[in-house]
Amino acid sequence: MSDAFAFFRSWLNDPKRVSSVVPSSPRLAEMITSQVDPRMGPVIELGPGTGVFTRALVNRGVAPADLTLIELGEEFLPMLRKRYPEATILSEDAARLERLAPGNRRLHGAAVSGLPLLAMPPATVLRILSGTFRLLAPGGQFFQFTYGWRCPVPAPMLQRLGLEAHRVGVTLENIPPATVYRISRMPLH
Repeated sequence: MSDAFAFFRSWLNDPKRVSSVVPSSPRLAEMITSQVDPRMGPVIELGPGTGVFTRALVNRGVAPADLTLIELGEEFLPMLRKRYPEATILSEDAARLERLAPGNRRLHGAAVSGLPLLAMPPATVLRILSGTFRLLAPGGQFFQFTYGWRCPVPAPMLQRLGLEAHRVGVTLENIPPATVYRISRMPLH
């Protein structure tokens, strides 16, 4: 079954969770992973779906064993496990990441998110961000795309979490066009 068909079928079953009728484009995958360097450490990916961003991360040199994929959609898990058997793949709600204690494991250097934050309640977005940043190293960065023209995380929420957002770029070569943001901790003064 093609990735596009699998994605479309998932969208039909739950449009709020999937949020698009087609997977992200290779151009969006290139842009959202453009600032991820394998030397940053392990990478966590939220909502990998069919693995478009995952493939781009591996192409950038991130070892599959350094990937933690958080996917709630059961329909995508077999595909991800087949394509990335060395990755840690968790069937988990990204809003419950606080349950994943880093323990003795190395913290992640980056997070890449394919989640539709604009379609989620603010309390859910808050839990996703706070849980993800608990798993990120001090200099860790969170990359998020949106179909809107503004950051999908409201400024008051960023401020509350001690975060700041910077636009990485816009791609019109995606259906619909998408904007990528880098979210990171505010520097301590």
